[in-house]
Amino acid sequence: MTTADPYAALRVRAFQWFIVSMLAMTMVAQVQNVVLGWTVYQVTRDPLALGLIGLAEVVPYVGVALLAGYVADRTDRKRVSAISLGVLLAATVVLAVYVHTTGEARPIWPYYVVIAVCGVARAFLQVSRSALVAEIVPRATYVNAATWRSSTWQLGLVLGPAVGGLLLGGIGMRATLGVNVGLSVVALLAMLVLRHTPTPLERGAGSVLRNVAEGLRFLRVNQVILAALSLDLVAVLFGGAVALMPVFAVDILGVGPRGMGILQGAPGAGAVLMAFYLAHRRPFRRAGRALLLAVAVFGACMIGFGLSTSFPLSVALLFISGAADNISAVIRSSLIQVLVPPEMLGRISAVNAIFIGSSNELGAFESGAVARWLGAVPTVVLGGVVAMVTVGVTAWRVPVLRRLREIAPP
Repeated sequence: MTTADPYAALRVRAFQWFIVSMLAMTMVAQVQNVVLGWTVYQVTRDPLALGLIGLAEVVPYVGVALLAGYVADRTDRKRVSAISLGVLLAATVVLAVYVHTTGEARPIWPYYVVIAVCGVARAFLQVSRSALVAEIVPRATYVNAATWRSSTWQLGLVLGPAVGGLLLGGIGMRATLGVNVGLSVVALLAMLVLRHTPTPLERGAGSVLRNVAEGLRFLRVNQVILAALSLDLVAVLFGGAVALMPVFAVDILGVGPRGMGILQGAPGAGAVLMAFYLAHRRPFRRAGRALLLAVAVFGACMIGFGLSTSFPLSVALLFISGAADNISAVIRSSLIQVLVPPEMLGRISAVNAIFIGSSNELGAFESGAVARWLGAVPTVVLGGVVAMVTVGVTAWRVPVLRRLREIAPP
């Protein structure tokens, strides 16, 4: 197999099961976000309450991410992933049972408790699962695997909100959460049947703090990876509009839960199509410039979305933003897979999880808090402006990223 084959990674049986598990669990998270976001906003009519959904997940997520990286570099990564998926399945069941056994006037604080538990489990899952890829595909297919991983995640972002919105509007909250339990079971079973031989890792000695510090030192001296992570962190933290989607769907566009599902799925749809395109083309000759342009386009789309009062235009802008964001995600993932030694993948993936995985939830809190003060439209527009300014500053301050050429395994 070579990287010239656009389906090289997908021909690996273990990677196929990996993709099934990842797709199912991504859909679970997205359906849960749609259900809880819609329900909380209907009860509170408060954008800050939506932001607190993100904060409830990001605090425990960030709190354990570095520990998760250490564990992923010292333990069987498949086992850690499976245990994490088991905890997420249990949380999904608890949420479904709570909704089924309480009335419409149920308190919303238990939602935040479940979200916090999911935050811990997802930190361990994301870190271990990211590092696991290097153990199930040949090194020559790392970039191809990064493309299909991003495509799968984005496909989940498309299907999850669409399924969540349609089910929520069609069969109600209780049945929708029942479907989510089924998807969680699929995610766990697919991970359990995945067969691979763990790569022998250099175990090393030293405390948790010493090993984590070693990973941070590696990142500090690698300006390309650090700049790519920082760029995406700021762009997603300030440039995202997903947390405020119920506000736009209800108060600005007036499209209801089905329309909200379409809005939330539009970025993923654009990202999936972009991922298929990237899988069939050769790697970027100037990857650094492509990364910077992609984030700039993402910011511009957020500005347009914030100002739009047309549902079709809003969907189109979100679609383009997703396509641009996927370019950034593929380049960033490829850099980590290619440039990081296998024995440090867990710890560097943990830092990536803090920078990227938590930025969505932290961005949700930031958007909710600022929207309560400024309003939804100014918040999204300002976030897009910050994303574009960040691109300019990064291009100026980190020329090594701007000059980065093709990413390929040595």
